[in-house]
Amino acid sequence: MKLRDGRHLAYKEHGVPKDMANYKIVYIHAFDSCRHDALVADHASSELVAELGLYIVSFDRAGYGESDPHPKKTLKSIALDVEELADHLGLGPKFYVIGCSMGGEFTWTCLKYIPHRLAGVALLAPVINYWWPGFPANLSKEAFYQQLPADLWASRVAHYAPWLTYWWNTQTWFPGPNVIAGVFDHFPPKDLEIISKLTENNVEHARQQGEYESIHQDLNIGFGTWEFDPLELKNPFPNNEGSVHLWHGAKDPLVPLQLQRYIARQLSWIHYHELPDMGHMFPYDDGLVDTIIKRMLGR
Repeated sequence: MKLRDGRHLAYKEHGVPKDMANYKIVYIHAFDSCRHDALVADHASSELVAELGLYIVSFDRAGYGESDPHPKKTLKSIALDVEELADHLGLGPKFYVIGCSMGGEFTWTCLKYIPHRLAGVALLAPVINYWWPGFPANLSKEAFYQQLPADLWASRVAHYAPWLTYWWNTQTWFPGPNVIAGVFDHFPPKDLEIISKLTENNVEHARQQGEYESIHQDLNIGFGTWEFDPLELKNPFPNNEGSVHLWHGAKDPLVPLQLQRYIARQLSWIHYHELPDMGHMFPYDDGLVDTIIKRMLGR
């Protein structure tokens, strides 16, 4: 589709035809991924999709896959891309949004900028920005230094010197981020078991427009200075006409558990689901996507 500003956005439709759907869901993909990595569509059971009448659309975020880069990309522009996609497809006045990992982090932008368009939301292991002002300094500092050195430096560079992000992540004197290098040694056994079963790899498609426009821009936006603080957001469903769910694995090696718990305590309107034996890859676990969708839909 062609956006109002002239950029093109690539998307992929899943589930039942949208004119037969009872529920319409927009999926926001993770870091270094694309529209073909639509885990909620790929891992939802066919029985659930048919029974509930689920329509799911995934899309390449700006700079990923076949979607044009956005030279003036902001947090707000991410949410507006979601809204424009929904309007292009005729999803109606309200729709559901699910985001995973860094896509989960960017789902906060929908809660900020297009809350009136949301029927329900699920954030799956959403990445956290250590510099959100709502975090107590001692708590965010403790969590920040729990990262492995390579990841710590990558997030620090993205925040304080974003113009150096591309150079930092491609230089060879010091190790770059583990997630880019594909280093999973520090992941818990359950995550490693799930990773060993994943057969599809769409990294080449995701990065086809270059690493700068895709993964490095992601780091700069995700760990940069945000124009709003998610911890100050208001409940988008004050009359319980919808709900927001945050799911997190207690053994997540990438996103600090203590910060996720703090968010859940501060935003009491969020339904927080902590999975004690799971890590960052829990959405891929057998049957869990069905549970996530049903909870979001209030089924």
